[in-house]
Amino acid sequence: MSAVLEVLAAMSTEIPSILSSDRAGAAGLAGRYENRPVAFLNQHGKEIVVGPVLAGGLGCQVERVRGFDTDQLGTFTRERPRSGTQLEAARVKAREGMRLSGLRLGLASEGSFGLDPMIGFFPWNLELLVWIDDDLELEVVGVGSSRNTNFTHLSSASWEEVTKFAEQIGFPEHHLIVRPFDEDDPRVRKGLADWDTLRTAFESAREQSENGRVFVETDMRAHANPKRMSVIAEAAEDLVKKLRSVCPQCHLPGFARVKPVPGRRCEACGCATDAPVAWVHGCLKCPYQETYPLEDVPKYVSPAECPNCNP
Repeated sequence: MSAVLEVLAAMSTEIPSILSSDRAGAAGLAGRYENRPVAFLNQHGKEIVVGPVLAGGLGCQVERVRGFDTDQLGTFTRERPRSGTQLEAARVKAREGMRLSGLRLGLASEGSFGLDPMIGFFPWNLELLVWIDDDLELEVVGVGSSRNTNFTHLSSASWEEVTKFAEQIGFPEHHLIVRPFDEDDPRVRKGLADWDTLRTAFESAREQSENGRVFVETDMRAHANPKRMSVIAEAAEDLVKKLRSVCPQCHLPGFARVKPVPGRRCEACGCATDAPVAWVHGCLKCPYQETYPLEDVPKYVSPAECPNCNP
């Protein structure tokens, strides 16, 4: 299983019903987060979608924190590559927000884009939302993922082609970025959000381009991309579920999947495969774990997933 698939699986929103009930969540939280401020360092208005979800599920108040340029940790437009992993970047943001605000609760979001980890063909958006509770010395991560992303680009010298491309990605609601020549050209125009500005930027870039072509790409910053905002909201919902899922032994939040139990059999040869028959759920603090069989999944897997039939 790839690293991305392991993240998606371990951070699944599936929480055993006995743990995700209102009673279990209320017992575990015991009002711990009711009306408490949570530091959320971000530059692109993510609190608009995250705040209502956390307020409704936990009763906390998400407070946007400013004073730190998060572009220092990496940009989607490649001027500055991200140092470290997606999770590490989110953790740095959360800690910086807590430092600037002086709050004991911190929150941060970090997104990534690439190809679908299952098929490797469709564009893919993965969003992580990190929650840090310094009083409990606890870190919980919510995840959202979707193929419903407009992460794409076009290289063209034709305004007609750019117009068609813009319409396909949902412009002007979804913003665009323009560069002369290619994707690495530093002469970048971001946040293009109306047709006149886009046309002006395109013509200027075409004049500057060594080959007359212009590189146009979707702006993946959260405030410029409603599709991405919806995935961030999904990560917030997942985070709430995890924080409302409490350990049956120590009653701390964040009791969720930690590892699969492989063993589903191949429908062709009958051999055991890596496909899980159950998942082990564990506590983030104490060693308590429980195993929950997967329900409503086929008993057998395709030979394509079998290491014996498809080595």
